[in-house]
Parts: sequence; C-alpha cells; structure tokens
Amino acid sequence: MTLADLKPGQSANICGFSNFGVATQRMMQLGLLEGSVVAMIRKAPAGGPVEVKIMNYALSLRREEANTIQVSPLA
Repeated sequence: MTLADLKPGQSANICGFSNFGVATQRMMQLGLLEGSVVAMIRKAPAGGPVEVKIMNYALSLRREEANTIQVSPLA
C-alpha cells in the first residue's frame, strides 16, 4: 500500500520507498522517514496533491511522490 492509497483521517507507518532519487532524498529531509507515523489529512480531486500530517506539521505532496512511499496502515 502506498501513502496515496490512504483515506483522509487514516494513519500509517512508513515502510520504505519504491525508488530512490533526488525527490526521495528531499522527502526524507522533510521528515518522511522509515518508521515514522504519517496521517492523511486530505486529497485534492482528479489526482491532485495530497496533504499529510507528519511530526506535527502539514505537508503537501504531489500524488506521484505519495505513490512512491510504501506504508503499513495502523489499526
């Protein structure tokens, strides 16, 4: 499951990334690290960006970036 698959209000642990590049490094610098808890706040319609909460701040990501982040939903 990827971060983009989460529904608003759902939380998950970050398990890893499907590819590693400059964009992935930038996301890691913003706090999206393996083992971190992330919560989906909202999704823009028609494949637009997603807004997530990580480390007590809101972060907007492109849908393509969110699709590269592997997550495990919390119960």
